Amino acid sequence: MSDESLRPPRDPRPKLALRPYARAVGQVLKVSVRASPGAVVMKVLGSLISAVLPLVTTYFAALTTTALAEAYAGDPDAGQRALVYVLVTAALGLLWGGFTSVDRYIQQVLSFRVGAIVGDMMYERFLALEFWRYDDKETVDLYDRAKRFSDSYARVLDRIAAIFTQLISVILAIGALVLVSWWVALIVLVAIVPSVYLQFKLSREQMAHWNTQVDSRRQRRMIETNLMRPQHIAEMRLYGIVRYLMELRSRLRDADEKRRLEFQKKYIPKQLLADGLQTVAEVVALIWVVVQIIARAQPVGQFLYVQQIVSRALTTANSLVTSLSSIDEDLANLKDYEEFMTFPVATAGMKRLDTPPSSVVLDDIRFTYTGSDREVLRGISMTVQQGQHIAIVGENGAGKSTLIRVLAGLYKPSGGRVLVDGGDLQQIDVASWHRHLAVMSQDFLKYEFATAANNIYFGDVAEARDEGRVEGAAHDAEAAEFIERLPGGFENHVSNWMEDPRGRKGSGLSGGQWQRLAMARNFYRDASFIVMDEPTSAIDALAEHRIFTRLFEDRDHTIIAISHRLATIEKADVIYMLEDGQVVESGTHRELVELRGRYFRMFESQLVVDENPDTVS
Repeated sequence: MSDESLRPPRDPRPKLALRPYARAVGQVLKVSVRASPGAVVMKVLGSLISAVLPLVTTYFAALTTTALAEAYAGDPDAGQRALVYVLVTAALGLLWGGFTSVDRYIQQVLSFRVGAIVGDMMYERFLALEFWRYDDKETVDLYDRAKRFSDSYARVLDRIAAIFTQLISVILAIGALVLVSWWVALIVLVAIVPSVYLQFKLSREQMAHWNTQVDSRRQRRMIETNLMRPQHIAEMRLYGIVRYLMELRSRLRDADEKRRLEFQKKYIPKQLLADGLQTVAEVVALIWVVVQIIARAQPVGQFLYVQQIVSRALTTANSLVTSLSSIDEDLANLKDYEEFMTFPVATAGMKRLDTPPSSVVLDDIRFTYTGSDREVLRGISMTVQQGQHIAIVGENGAGKSTLIRVLAGLYKPSGGRVLVDGGDLQQIDVASWHRHLAVMSQDFLKYEFATAANNIYFGDVAEARDEGRVEGAAHDAEAAEFIERLPGGFENHVSNWMEDPRGRKGSGLSGGQWQRLAMARNFYRDASFIVMDEPTSAIDALAEHRIFTRLFEDRDHTIIAISHRLATIEKADVIYMLEDGQVVESGTHRELVELRGRYFRMFESQLVVDENPDTVS
């Protein structure tokens, strides 16, 4: 990979202006109040206490110093005043300690509640998007940026509270200095400005860099996921690709970090000048107060008072800059979060499909993936009657799996209609259609966190688990035998990374066993329409034959099967041959073989030819 390929593009995103910045803060506060109004009120009060209490403590510390100097000079009442001031200071310290503990608890409550609300909203939106968006790169990029903000949402209120505290502290500190000398207060205020400006500039550049490196960071995350999954390590080591991937990961990481550090390095000289200005302001203030004490006989405690107030003003201002920089990065990504949360969810029609449909018609279906000009499906028409057994065949890339997703209502066709009992699928509540569907694809899910029984039960969680149905589904999928051999039987975890409460570790499954378990899940669903997309690719031929013999003998279920195995499809009532997104042949197995067209050529090596050359089966 060249250095050029790792160079970040220019960031097209606008900077966050004051009005949307304020609106963003308002939205965070709104969600936080919704999560826990009492905790927010306590947080505001706590911020005020945090801002005022240290200044009050400094004031009494200065009075204590003055009283001690007066006692040393011979004032008989000064010692008693000093003791009172010490007790007040100690009480303030105790109050501060107690408040800190309460504030930590409030912070944890808010973080949990706000994080739970925002996280749930993010999950719900992502899982309800229109299905085509999961294949859309721009949507996934936006999701990555939005999730970054979502993950930090719970911390934003804390940062807002910290900023509020720090801002009040700076204002009060400057106000306290004005009471002593307005021009000293002005010098300190002027010294604060450059640091604030520089830190904002730096944070904006870092934020722009992060947003232009989404692809690189996702690529690195995918590499790390592959490297750390035990089930992938065998192939990677056999092919000697581990070191290559490690080096690629390192190059991506180093290029990302190098760019970020360049920003930091560029600002070092300017930041040193800003820090120097603050130091000069502090020195000037202290020289002034020393002169006042010596020349004008001001109280000795005034030195401590000025020194502490100036120091607090500068330190708090620097902390304020850091907090503003952090929240600036977070809130600037709020635009991505809001845009993602406004993505339309998949719309559902009003008509419910309460009973299994008697027919499903694909009428001149056309489909083009977002961002592509090539039609994947080009005018496909077919009819599926209840109880019928349909097979769809074709080379890889012919459009078979896409057609199934259109049939299931996951993709909306670019042209044509899916008619369910004569009604357009887009006018039907798609969830009610899914209730009558059991779809097993070659990319089935492995619920590695669950037991064998629950892997099957997840086919239909609308009701409590039925042990009889679980075992029956496992038997129909040829899975019961290997499940019963597990140490815990059906209650055994099916991943060797899991362990039950009794300390009994799970058992890993082979690819074929996982596929049978997934098939059992679909049988447990007991849907009227069973769709099987290459469902037995990892199952041995004898087991596959027994499974499909049972399926094709059952006329209570409508079956649509996609397969490259002749034994799976030859018993189908109708076979549709797809090529380049079109139906090029259809008929029974015997009819298509006798036609000696594309279907015949595709399965010729699997056909059994009798001595009579005109007889093929």
